[in-house]
Amino acid sequence: MEGAPKPSTSSGSGVTDGASGGAGTAAGASMEERFADLCKSKLGLDESTTRQAMQLFKETKNILKSSMSSLGGGSPEEIERFWSACVLYCVSRLSKAGRSKEDGGVSLCQILRASKLNIVDFFKEMPQFCIKVAHILTGLYGSDWEKRLELKELQANVVHLSLLSRYYKRAYQELFLSNDAKSSENSSESNNQEASDYYRFGWLLFLVLRIQSSSRFKDLVTSTNELVSVLAVLIIHVPVGLRSLNIKDSPYFGKKSDQGVNLIASLCEKYHTSEDELSKALEKTNTLIMDILKNKPCSASECQQDNLSFTDAEGLKVFKDLLQGNSLKSSLLKLEKEYDNAINSKGELDERMFANDEDSLLGSGSLSGGAINLPGTKRKYDVMASPAKSITSPSPMSPPRFCLSPKGNSFGNSKMAPITPVSTAMTTAKWLRTTITPLPSKPSGELLRFFSACDKDVTEDITRRAGIILGAIFTSSSFGERICTNVRSTNRMDAIWMEQRKMEALKLYYRVLESMCRAESQILSGSGNNLTSLLSNERFHRCMIACSAELVLATHKTVTMMFPAVLEKPGITAFDLSKVIEGFVRHEDTLPRELKRHLNSLEERLLESMAWEKGSSMYNSLIVARPALSAEINRLGLLAEPMPSLDAIAAHHNISLGGLPPLPFQKQEHSPDKDEVRSPKRACTERRNVLVDSNSFRSPVKDIIKSKLPPLQSAFASPTRPNPAAGGETCAETGIGVFFSKIVKLAAIRIRSLCERLQLSQQVLERVYFLVQQILSQQTALFFNRHIDQIILCSIYGVAKISQLELSFKEIIFGYRKQPQCKPQVFRSVYVHWPPRSRNGKTGEDHVDIITFYNEVFIPAAKPLLVEVGPGASPNKKDEEKGSVDGPFPESPRLARFPNLPDMSPKKVSATHNVYVSPLRSSKMDILLSPSSKSYYACVGESTYAFQSPSKDLKAINNRLNSGKKVSGRLNFDVVSDLVVASSLSSDQNAKPAAMDVVPVKTPVKSEPSEL
Repeated sequence: MEGAPKPSTSSGSGVTDGASGGAGTAAGASMEERFADLCKSKLGLDESTTRQAMQLFKETKNILKSSMSSLGGGSPEEIERFWSACVLYCVSRLSKAGRSKEDGGVSLCQILRASKLNIVDFFKEMPQFCIKVAHILTGLYGSDWEKRLELKELQANVVHLSLLSRYYKRAYQELFLSNDAKSSENSSESNNQEASDYYRFGWLLFLVLRIQSSSRFKDLVTSTNELVSVLAVLIIHVPVGLRSLNIKDSPYFGKKSDQGVNLIASLCEKYHTSEDELSKALEKTNTLIMDILKNKPCSASECQQDNLSFTDAEGLKVFKDLLQGNSLKSSLLKLEKEYDNAINSKGELDERMFANDEDSLLGSGSLSGGAINLPGTKRKYDVMASPAKSITSPSPMSPPRFCLSPKGNSFGNSKMAPITPVSTAMTTAKWLRTTITPLPSKPSGELLRFFSACDKDVTEDITRRAGIILGAIFTSSSFGERICTNVRSTNRMDAIWMEQRKMEALKLYYRVLESMCRAESQILSGSGNNLTSLLSNERFHRCMIACSAELVLATHKTVTMMFPAVLEKPGITAFDLSKVIEGFVRHEDTLPRELKRHLNSLEERLLESMAWEKGSSMYNSLIVARPALSAEINRLGLLAEPMPSLDAIAAHHNISLGGLPPLPFQKQEHSPDKDEVRSPKRACTERRNVLVDSNSFRSPVKDIIKSKLPPLQSAFASPTRPNPAAGGETCAETGIGVFFSKIVKLAAIRIRSLCERLQLSQQVLERVYFLVQQILSQQTALFFNRHIDQIILCSIYGVAKISQLELSFKEIIFGYRKQPQCKPQVFRSVYVHWPPRSRNGKTGEDHVDIITFYNEVFIPAAKPLLVEVGPGASPNKKDEEKGSVDGPFPESPRLARFPNLPDMSPKKVSATHNVYVSPLRSSKMDILLSPSSKSYYACVGESTYAFQSPSKDLKAINNRLNSGKKVSGRLNFDVVSDLVVASSLSSDQNAKPAAMDVVPVKTPVKSEPSEL
């Protein structure tokens, strides 16, 4: 097309054919020869494992050669090493040869050391490898290979261990002297080694405890409790001379009794854990020391040790000479042997490496933005900050050495403990423990009144459903297979853990359901408490239960059940869950900020890609709202399957039904195969009648159409049902309209962010935004089974070319890589479904790079829309001329220009000063603005007297910035709570308005950062 040329592979993305470049390397050795040498010489694999690895490598070699340009960013040799490591990992996890060394297995650590790769880069490239060779892995290892590979679980475990190791180091450095923290007069090599050995002992004890105590799950909260129990053991047994604080006077130990410092209570206060949980963890730690180290304890009250001076010894146990001289070395050897035996059987990671910042296997970078999404946070807490060193390990089998950073008490002297992912998780767990756990596990009296006020009492139905769905979610099969050294005790602890999480989810479900019912009854004015339509809706309840379970799992930060795993057992999709996310946030006032962020991140993931995946229930509504798209939806097999019945779920997971009869509305549900619970994630391939399929969405009881339908009931009503509150639209049209408006808003945010990074003009930004709107409106099929960012990237390139800008695809991708939501798979692997008569001769499903997608799919579909947004075209004029007959939106309103989006992130507003401004959240205006002081600033810091008045604070900042002198230091903007700021503003009754008291400034002043 004129003005929008197709990008060449070389100019658009900087891609070249890497296959030829790697053919002549390593003295002409072939890929197979190099791979065979890696298997035999460097890893010492047996014949069986080597044979299987060679088979997989040969079958995927052609894919490697054709994908050199889209894998990684290194040389062909480095890409080949990545590919070899991915092949070996798949074989080690999926083959029947077993996973122990005796059976010819090999661990991931051994593979990476032999391949000279680090773990961060491996996890960034492995998902791309899996996408490209998925069909080969399915043929060799079966359709369940991805579940057996456990890649996401292992990756989450790496992130948790990285966080816990830094948490342990920070706590250890606050409590004890490191090897370089002593005075130079008393320091010696032996003393330094001794200090490092104590640090090493604590980490090893924690790792062995972690293996012993949990097999099917790993969660951050439980691991932190275990780590704090190890700190308690160290405090009791490490010599007093190595302490960096005085236990008698230190604020670290704030809980005291008549007998002295209460150690357990003080640690609980410091690390936000419960005394009950910490006491249990400490008991397990003491038992482990007795069983493995063969050391008998004595009561602390009977032992006279300097370590216990000024300490309440009640309930504490002491192991004599545990960390003294030769006993310390012997304990280390025993722990090393125990850990080696565990990881040699089924372990993939040598977790001892996390105690050594300089271990080259850790690498540098982040696992949060790309390969893994940590729940509830956008900050890169999991950055493995140690720079990658040259890998010179003498042997891939050798264990890493331990190293303690010389940096001393990084936060011991600060007034406020640093906020870390671990401390945030513990704070959130405290909310669950103190707010939700004390609640009854049955519906409250008010909730029972809502149940009984329905056309039929639904109490039994709701309680029965909750038991079945939560029983299916929190079952032993949900947590996979893990390292286990004591099967019987581990299974018992797993059962206790699952029952606790199940009860927490049940109580949260009833609590939020009651609040929602209260709100819905107020909307239904004149109908009393009759909420039959909502409370009888099967899909609504399953979504509520799944959301409750997800929040509980997100609070504990489990490794083995990460979203969207919680959706599979109830038989719902992410699009269904999105309908209750807003309700959860709105109706649970005490929900911690971290869990609100988690729900927000889930909704963002849903909008960007998950709702567009094959098998999403969104297509079941879209096919009703936009009949013109039905042919394409059916051709691609995108429709979701009906939910499995409760009876089928109960039978599949062997859940006792308690003798209750089947629910009356179960008759409307699809009966799955006898031996299989059909998953909504597997799309239907047959072309089905839309009206028949809509039965799975239909409300279980016939509703009386009222003059005003509550939004929540409308969201879960049948797609074909009319919605009186929306001018005659069907519920599907209303729901899709709301969904598309969220898509447009998310697109606007991302378009603005990327266009600002690329330094594109406002005019180009508006054209890109308008083009994405038009594609969503008239070429909706471009979004099917794809990521919203793929459409945005292609739209930016197309608008740039039609606007005659010098902007290559390579530059766009380079800018996109810096975006917080960037995932390499977005531009490396775009879904396409080639028609029977495609120009390139291919047919069926395929994944291509973003440039091939742009040339072959995007341009043919979006060409007319691109021409209309070119120079001289008016978006508003276009809409008027186009009329209302083109495309699947027959009567859609005229599309608006780029919206004014709220920007809550701080921005630098001065080129010469370190001054940032962030808008004040509107919801806090009423609190912060007192009647007497009409200040629109919450000025904190940079004043001679803290919070003396907003006007004086602001004036002091302005005077300093406008003094003409170079400011050598930073402005000290202390972090304070909104309550402190609000009270300081309201108490200043005589202060003048800030706008009257402050002269105009050359540099804007930073207002208080609002909470995001």
